[in-house]
This record gives sequence, C-alpha cells and structure tokens, in this order.
Amino acid sequence: MTKFGWLSPVAGHAGSDFQPIVMYQEEHIFPQALPHFDSLWIADHFYGFDADKKEGFLEAWVTLSWLAARFPDVMLCHHVLGHGYRNPALTAKMASTLQVLSGNRFILGIGGGWREDEYDSYGYDFPSAATRLRQLEEVVQICKLMWTEEHPTFTGKHFSIDDAAATPRPDVVPPICIGSSGEQIGLPIVGRHADIWNGSHRGGDEAWLRMRDIVRTSASDAGRDPDDIECSITVGGDLPETDADSEAWVERLQHLRSLGANYFIMDFGHPLNVEPALRFAEQVIAPIKAD
Repeated sequence: MTKFGWLSPVAGHAGSDFQPIVMYQEEHIFPQALPHFDSLWIADHFYGFDADKKEGFLEAWVTLSWLAARFPDVMLCHHVLGHGYRNPALTAKMASTLQVLSGNRFILGIGGGWREDEYDSYGYDFPSAATRLRQLEEVVQICKLMWTEEHPTFTGKHFSIDDAAATPRPDVVPPICIGSSGEQIGLPIVGRHADIWNGSHRGGDEAWLRMRDIVRTSASDAGRDPDDIECSITVGGDLPETDADSEAWVERLQHLRSLGANYFIMDFGHPLNVEPALRFAEQVIAPIKAD
C-alpha cells in the first residue's frame, strides 16, 4: 500500500514573516488537509540556515508532541532526529512516552546527524560519519531493548545502559525509520534494523536502485524479510494549481513507485491556502492509492 506523509517546516523565515511555518499550517492547512495523509513529519534542528540566525526553528520533540495533541488521527515522525543531540536512553524514554500518550501513533525517525556547525554551536561532539553511524546502530538497539524489556541492559562500544527501565512501556513498539544513503555502513544498518527507510532520489534511478538493493540484501543477510521494510522518499515541489499540474505529480510519483518506493514524504514548503492541498489529495493521492 502506498502511503503519503506531510513534511511541515518548523522554520520561520522572511517569507513567513519569521513565524514558524508549522504554526501557520496548523491553523490554516492541517484541519482540512491532514485527514488525507497518513503521517505528519517535522525536521530536527535548533536554528535555521541563514547566516545571522534570524530564522527560527522549533524544537522537534516539543513540536511533535503539540501536533500529536492537536491532530489525533495521524501518525507522527521526525525527519529525522540527529541521534547525537540526545542521550540514547533519553531518546528511548521520550519515544516510549510519546507512543503511550499518542495512542501508538509515533514513528521513531532517526539518523546519523550531519550538520556540524549546529553540533559545535550547542556543544555536542561531532565524530566522523562512520562513527556517528555506528553509534546510531547502538542507539536503535538500546531503544528496542528499553521498549520491550523490564530490565534492559546493554554494553556497546559507544553507549551503555544498566537496568534503564522506560515504564510505562508502549503496548505497540514504535516503528523505526532510518534516514541514510551511506552505502558502506548506513544502508546495511537500515536493512538490519529499520521498518522504514527514508532514502534519497537525488542521484537518479540507478543510484536509488543500488541503495535499495543494499537495504534488501542486508535485510536478507540479517534473517529479515526485505519486503517488511517500507521504502520512503522525500519529494519536494509545489502543490498543484491545475489538472495538468496534478497529472505531472501522478506521473512523477508513479515512476518512483515503479522503482520500489511506497512511502512519499511530501515537502510543499509554505502553501498559503488549503485548496491546492485538497486538489493534491483528490487528484494525486486518491488515484495512486486506488491503483
């Protein structure tokens, strides 16, 4: 089954009068548009990308918790958490809490982190990409233990826990979405541990298929069914204003489906009214899901 997520910008810039865009969408877009989407996603950063740092950026966990309360019928995911911003056991505890409070609607979206200047600004260590990814695997292992065991203990190369109970544990273990395109370390981790892979199509069809095959092979090598891993792609663009625009979207997304993608995380930027979102739901989401 093909799924659609809505990626809402938590940044505020000159084009939004420096109001975080998610706040505008919460009021003007989501009440009508979100019922047509399977999930709602937000990014994990601490400030924007302008040099003078005037662009605000809402903190990811607090924002997602707010959205969980405002919209009780949609799945919720970060796009994606930089694991180095939070202690692994704390991440597991926060995830289990949000899963319980949201009625089992939380997906743990997580990755190795990449924005070195942000790590430096906030005083976090920023080791090599290989180390960050190996740390990520331990974070995922710790989360799974803390969600499922009464007295979870783990000793790894990078992290450890000792009887780190995370009660109340969730009745439904949160699915894990790992965002990675690293062919040597990251994608094999996806294959071993992820329920959802958030990949990139920036390199074109050939690169996407190569990465997808690494995920599937790694899953098989780990004794998992590769078909159990949903393949998601983040897709950016403007919402359709005409029937022709919608047809172009259908063609684009159907092509990605033919490559094995079955979860589209849609980044529409800052639409000012809901009508194009409803057009997208009617003329793009509905026919693709019906196909």
